[in-house]
Amino acid sequence: MTDQPSPEPSRADAHTVIAAETYRRSRGLWRVLAFIALAIAVIVGLGRFSLPQGPAGEYVARLVIDGTITTDRARLAAIADLAEDDAVKAVIVAINSPGGTTAGGEELYEALGQLRAAKPTVAVIGELGASAAYMTAIATDRIFARRLSIVGSIGVLYQHVNAGKLLETVGVDLDKVASGPLKAEPDFDEPLDGAPRASIAALVDDSFQWFVDVVAERRGLTRPATLALADGRIVTGRVGVESGLIDAIGGEKEAMDWLETERDVAAELDIRTVWPQPQQGFDLIGTFLNGQARAALGLPDGPITLDGLVSLWQVGTAS
Repeated sequence: MTDQPSPEPSRADAHTVIAAETYRRSRGLWRVLAFIALAIAVIVGLGRFSLPQGPAGEYVARLVIDGTITTDRARLAAIADLAEDDAVKAVIVAINSPGGTTAGGEELYEALGQLRAAKPTVAVIGELGASAAYMTAIATDRIFARRLSIVGSIGVLYQHVNAGKLLETVGVDLDKVASGPLKAEPDFDEPLDGAPRASIAALVDDSFQWFVDVVAERRGLTRPATLALADGRIVTGRVGVESGLIDAIGGEKEAMDWLETERDVAAELDIRTVWPQPQQGFDLIGTFLNGQARAALGLPDGPITLDGLVSLWQVGTAS
């Protein structure tokens, strides 16, 4: 039995195959073109929104200080730019922070002092303006806070955890070779006493004395009166006014009223947030990806615990 040759396809079948193949290729090409067009539209749109939206004419700048305060070169540059910008007629420092590192607070205090010499500056404390955040507030010409805002907490802190007993229980013994008796002290497997404690106490006291001095100077208080308030206590805005820690009860409206009355700043000027700089365009994508990466790594979205010398009124993470 011999194999029979396959019948030749008809001319109509050949045309159908060619047409189907042409349609398939055409459809794929249009899909590619549509995707490219969509990508271009997205890029153009993001680029449009990411272009600098500079303020037209004179305005009042809003500098937002929230969360944990640390040193920040970009923030320093933004503050310096405000001092040089003729369109900026005043600066409102909007504060909602428990404080942060001593160096971060000092940096802000010094930078705002230079800004104050060039522009009228007003601090407006929201829920919280304590420790290094209060240090930031006193660098301005006037401080407003809500009646029930939390202010104060003048002081410096160094925390030490002694895990020696825990390590002994689990059978871990640490040893080290150091160039001096105070190198890398205090160690977390030993109590904080003796020479290491005296060394840390001197460090804390030096920062604390400077903090007290600048509060006394900026608030017009005697040093004894300042020391009486500098035991780390927090107070409400109302008590802050009575004790001289802040100037008046109010918010941004009251700050603008004061600028108009005392510094001849036009009340109709727009208030524009200049820090943090608004995230637009590609920055939004970066923020999203950063959040996804932190979530994937199990990192928290909230404040990160600080090591070293801090001026911080510690608050727990909201549950």
